[in-house]
Amino acid sequence: MEANNPNSSKLDRKFIERNRRNQMKALCSKLNSLVPHHSSREAASLPDQLDEAANYIKSLKANLERTKEKKERFMGSVKSQETSSKSPQIQIQEMGSSSLVIALNTGFNNRFIFNETIRVLHEERAEIVNASFSSVDEHTVLHTIHLSIGEASADRAARISERLKKLVHDAGACDYLNH
Repeated sequence: MEANNPNSSKLDRKFIERNRRNQMKALCSKLNSLVPHHSSREAASLPDQLDEAANYIKSLKANLERTKEKKERFMGSVKSQETSSKSPQIQIQEMGSSSLVIALNTGFNNRFIFNETIRVLHEERAEIVNASFSSVDEHTVLHTIHLSIGEASADRAARISERLKKLVHDAGACDYLNH
């Protein structure tokens, strides 16, 4: 009658508790491995590790919310541009001293503007690192072009920006006259 043996049930409880602690330790270790660590030479205590993980998750959640808000604002501006006019829109951003990122919003009827943009970049001898597009909705396409323009090229970046803005402006004026 080992079932009634108090030592047996005590050993079972110890074994179950040890397994629970080992499982919790493994789960905490797994969670800690997912959190980026700053250059800390000392091993953090378990409560500190859990606190760091909770703070990291909260920061990810806040970053996700900010990103969603930016997307909604961008999509709202695209829709308002779409309803106010079908003209293409361009944004050019310098990324460091030698590269540019171009975001070009067009309607499906303005697909030629991408080809003209590439032609201008080729004429300016800019190296296209990456070009992509995505359909924002049934009326709008977003083209993104990453390019390298070489070292010490502030004048070159300004010249490219001006040419592209003029190209988009002229294309928008043509669309306005055609409607």
